[in-house]
Amino acid sequence: MTLDALPVIDFSRLNAGLEEASRFRDELRNAMHEVGFLYLAGHGIPQELTDAILDVSRRFFELPEEEKLAIENVHSPQFRGYTRVGGELTDGGIDWREQIDIGVERDPVEPGPGVAEYWRLEGPNLWPDALPEMREIVSEWTERLSTISLALLRALAVSLGAPEDTFDAAFAARAFPVLKIVRYPGESNPEPKQGVGAHRDGGVLTLLLVEPGKGGLQVEYQGKWIDAPQVPGTFVVNIGEMLELATNGYLKATLHRVISPLRGTDRISLPFFYNPALDATMPQLAVSPEFQAKARGLSVDPTNSPILETYGDNALRYRLRAHPNVVAEHHADLL
Repeated sequence: MTLDALPVIDFSRLNAGLEEASRFRDELRNAMHEVGFLYLAGHGIPQELTDAILDVSRRFFELPEEEKLAIENVHSPQFRGYTRVGGELTDGGIDWREQIDIGVERDPVEPGPGVAEYWRLEGPNLWPDALPEMREIVSEWTERLSTISLALLRALAVSLGAPEDTFDAAFAARAFPVLKIVRYPGESNPEPKQGVGAHRDGGVLTLLLVEPGKGGLQVEYQGKWIDAPQVPGTFVVNIGEMLELATNGYLKATLHRVISPLRGTDRISLPFFYNPALDATMPQLAVSPEFQAKARGLSVDPTNSPILETYGDNALRYRLRAHPNVVAEHHADLL
């Protein structure tokens, strides 16, 4: 199979009658088995909300440096808040981007005997004082994308012959979604520079919104890099390692990377990571034999790090690897 562009499927078909819903599930399953990435159209997110979150994101990055650094992630044991350009590592290289990480607002968990280390990730966000509206906009965005994500997981379960509610227990009470609001300043000139290095997402499902008219995302397919530019009215959706684990590799967590824009330009990007509770162990799907026979086993991680069964262990490992400044400040005992 050759591939020049990611497949496009229409989420609204899931509610267009039994026959259309069944065809949607089959297309969803096949895309996530073959490629691990797709464009999702027909998702129903109001354009006003999309415009609002892109606008507040752009205004955040336009704030004076001292206002952004007031919520720098080094002030957060939970790795929340602002990361300056060059402050995150992927695939051993420096990512040329600035961003703010926003998770679920919860009380922090005190470390202690018998308390798993990954509970250190639960806690409050850091919000910019100059943009009080950001919290409400992000909250609605997170709620709507969580609903879409759970519907996609249920559709995948049914398409593989498993019960529709297979994933519900792992997500129902204490799901752990994370939103990154990212700006890539242009560094390619014209030879490409790393925006984000090649990696697989460590969670379950990712929904990505990219600013209109922008590119830079590349997806690995059969040893080649396929460009995945922004397509109007869609999200880029991809599988994370935990869903690959749940299907013994039938669903594919795919390597991808971001190329920095050309100098003189930039790019706003909003990846939303839909993850289970930190203490959740992803259920092994009771996949129908016809699909199980095509399961490929787990991908080899570029860092040779095995996928761990408990989500929080994966999440903490990624954070420790990506943000050594926060580790030095708050988690030196884990070094």
